[in-house]
Amino acid sequence: MALTDAKNDIDGAITRKDPRGLSFENAFGGVTSFLRRRYTKDLTGFDLAITGVPFDQATTNRPGTRLGPRALREASAHMVNDPPYGWGFDALSELAIADYGDVAFDYADVAGFPAALTDHIAGILDAGCGAIALGGDHSISLPILRAQAARYGALALIQFDAHTDTWPDEAPARIDHGTMFYKAVREGLIDVGRSVQVGIRTENPDPLGITIIDAPEVHEIGPKAVAERIRAIAGGHPAYVTFDIDCLDPAFAPGTGTPVWGGLSSAQAAAILRGIAGVNMIGGDVVEVSPPFDPAGATAVAGAHAATELICLWAAARRG
Repeated sequence: MALTDAKNDIDGAITRKDPRGLSFENAFGGVTSFLRRRYTKDLTGFDLAITGVPFDQATTNRPGTRLGPRALREASAHMVNDPPYGWGFDALSELAIADYGDVAFDYADVAGFPAALTDHIAGILDAGCGAIALGGDHSISLPILRAQAARYGALALIQFDAHTDTWPDEAPARIDHGTMFYKAVREGLIDVGRSVQVGIRTENPDPLGITIIDAPEVHEIGPKAVAERIRAIAGGHPAYVTFDIDCLDPAFAPGTGTPVWGGLSSAQAAAILRGIAGVNMIGGDVVEVSPPFDPAGATAVAGAHAATELICLWAAARRG
């Protein structure tokens, strides 16, 4: 197929027969699944499921990330005519990838949301698929980690972020996008000795034993050295990769709830993600894209690219 086939190719999210391969329908039309993958709740024969988590009721500053999954799907529509750049293989053709739609939850039952998300991800894993989530605020990582750790044990956390999100929180019922990794450590969901946070540029006096490569260090030593450190820290341990879009400088990702200057460039982030190919990634997420504060759509574009890189990382871990 080629771009000239757009005259016959439409709504691939619901009409495509082969879950593998590129897409050539018009980027500006059609049903906007993520990367034009097939929408389905039947994961038979699929390798990987992309799922949306439109939840932002744990934010501390600007809201709007509940609209993130929709924006990320729309932004991804122009990225499906060619294999993902810089990987040396075509994950979209090698993997059967489904868009599993969004998690269902009662928006008024905030306390019940984490269990609903854990069950949602567990269902994907039980079907034999990997899971990559599109957020949503960053609190969604904790319920997902509960599902992943139940299967794989304590995980290496590879976190791209402006904030450590490990501020103390001893209240079990609180849902907060700045304390979920504190709780993850306390619950034994992550192995702190195998975990690393990249792009940090806010103060937190207690890193809980997690290695921090802050944004100034990334700028000083460069993406290649950062990637080497991440690979050394995570080793071959099962790893969860979480990409908070605010790891990027607001110049590259203004549409987020808690922007902090001095962050990574999109080029640095791309180089680091490609540089850690081979880590044993078992799942991941892209979070904190807030379309109401993204007037040019640049943040959604960055987030869609980051999610595509996570797909490639997941694929690379299974290529041997």
